[in-house]
Amino acid sequence: MAQNLIWLDWAVRLQALAQAGLYYGKDPFDRERYAEIRSIAAQMIAHQGEMPFEKVQGLFCCETGYQTPKLDTRAAIFRDDRILLVQEKNGTWSLPGGWVDVDLSVLENVVKEVREEAGLDVTADLVIAVQDREKHNQPVYAYKICKIFVRCTVIGGAFRENTETVASDYFSLDALPPLAEEKNNREQIAMCFAAQHAEHWKTLLD
Repeated sequence: MAQNLIWLDWAVRLQALAQAGLYYGKDPFDRERYAEIRSIAAQMIAHQGEMPFEKVQGLFCCETGYQTPKLDTRAAIFRDDRILLVQEKNGTWSLPGGWVDVDLSVLENVVKEVREEAGLDVTADLVIAVQDREKHNQPVYAYKICKIFVRCTVIGGAFRENTETVASDYFSLDALPPLAEEKNNREQIAMCFAAQHAEHWKTLLD
């Protein structure tokens, strides 16, 4: 890990240990200490990231139980050797996708996100990759994320502007628009093209 990100690794580890202690600990004095450790970890993130403490606390210290990664799904949809991207309100483009809802499977979430962001009905056909986000995307977040890329096939629907996206279009690999790099980058989209062209694709796993 880069030297300037070691502090982030320490803070994440402290938060995870404190969260587990709060969940499994029985002694009230120990639980008080775990809560203080968790607060210190959030203060480290807020100070180094120049973010409001309340925002960090809401993102970083809002779960209970043993800490596990969050899941993010991204759909790769092709037409005439071009890939579908949706444009967000800030002008950048991304593969349709988002956080996996607690009451949905990965497959169900892929289908839901494409319907919401691109207006399309799809089938989820192939898991292209399961990636550790911090190995591929910047900036590194204070919580672990697993990104799941899934090749999909359109079976109906049409784009409609919505609360998350303002446009959709298909792009070739050599003519990509400005990307939402924190969600997907050129390397990841090239990976999707490789899966589309492969006769027998083997799921990539970090």
